[in-house]
Amino acid sequence: MKTRSKLLWVLLAATALGAALSLLAVHWCRINGWSDPDQHIHMCYSDFSLLFTQRGLSDGLFPFVHDVADDQVMEYPVLIAVVAGVLALLVPGEGAGHERVLFFYDLNHMAVVLCWMAVVIITAFSTAASRRRDALMVALAPGIILTLSVNWDMWAVFLGGFALLLWGRGHSVWAGILLGLGAAMKLYPLFFLGAILVLCLRAGRLRSLAAVLCAGIGSWLAVNVPFMITQFDQWATFYRFSSEREVSFSSMWLAFSWLPLDGAGFSVLSNGLFLVCCLGIAYLGWAAPVRPRVAQLCFLIVASFILLGKVYSPQFVMWLIPLAVLAYPRLKALVIWQAAEVFHWAAVWMMSAKITSGGSFGGGHSLIETAYGLGIAAHMITVIWLMVLVVGDILHPHRDAVRQAEAAEERTAGEPSPESGDAPSVGEDPLAGTLRGRRDTFTLPGLGQKSQLTLRW
Repeated sequence: MKTRSKLLWVLLAATALGAALSLLAVHWCRINGWSDPDQHIHMCYSDFSLLFTQRGLSDGLFPFVHDVADDQVMEYPVLIAVVAGVLALLVPGEGAGHERVLFFYDLNHMAVVLCWMAVVIITAFSTAASRRRDALMVALAPGIILTLSVNWDMWAVFLGGFALLLWGRGHSVWAGILLGLGAAMKLYPLFFLGAILVLCLRAGRLRSLAAVLCAGIGSWLAVNVPFMITQFDQWATFYRFSSEREVSFSSMWLAFSWLPLDGAGFSVLSNGLFLVCCLGIAYLGWAAPVRPRVAQLCFLIVASFILLGKVYSPQFVMWLIPLAVLAYPRLKALVIWQAAEVFHWAAVWMMSAKITSGGSFGGGHSLIETAYGLGIAAHMITVIWLMVLVVGDILHPHRDAVRQAEAAEERTAGEPSPESGDAPSVGEDPLAGTLRGRRDTFTLPGLGQKSQLTLRW
């Protein structure tokens, strides 16, 4: 107990250090304000400050509640609008002066730091007990330090991570509720349901899937329906914008801009390829020698979505960091990946600085464009490399560091081997939840399993 308490304090202290560094990274903008192109040159851009002045928040208008001009509609899901609206109400005074913008920014920065601390603790308790120190890689991740306050993504990371932890503790309904809320904050926690579906089908536990799914749909509807009824056009803006927006920053589709497709056309192409990837991941989950860990499948699904998306905003890296730490907790690999993401982050801001300055910043040469292209390539190559490493652990579970640790703990505790078809030396998934110890009933041949097509409730 004393060791656990000490570890918690170490994790919180490390996250506090990371939070201080995140504040230092945006120090120039906090002092001088957020204006183009300087906020890009100094790499401290934030949607917090921009949307406070441009979405009516500084005028006391609450998103999805008050009628606003078309150019003031929040282009985000419901819960981001609610968080932004509530925190804006706490800003004293009137107008859009620097002091009010800074106060709103600081409130939001403090809120995402608290979410970050929670994510670190959640990560620690989502892996094998002897590997809880892996959460330090989340506490000190450069990708989080540098992009924490670009947008509200850390709220969704918190909700999604907490949902997985509750799933791992056997609380299927609560996990579903949080996944629904996470999807109402950012879309990506919705994809966790795909991993849960694959594993529940393989383990013959469809009632757990039904519980998660029904609870998730219920919580999503609970926070969305009121705004759908009262301000449908504002509510639907995010979904229209996501479908129709043109290919943008750091997307692989920039290399295919010669295709005769508009934003909606690229959405069809992107979503179609993402579906193919999901089917491939599902086959991996059903045919692998041992039932994969839920964090491994979630990582593969979210990484596929990021790689195939029409835009890769710098803060999207936060979606992957906790999942990567849980799926493949190897420091060397994660450091290499984070180094590539930091290079990409810097290249993006240099490119946007050149664009917003009308070409006066970095004009007369193509170094920025070259660095930007290399940054995109480095990001994509390292993410694909991590995916290959995760797939390798799924196909060779005895190499999985988390399973090794879990197996050692099971032997120490004298627990019987799981009854899921695993080899005796292969540990169970720490987030197995209601699937722990269950034998496989639905498997496909080709990767070490025989065909079993039994569906069980």
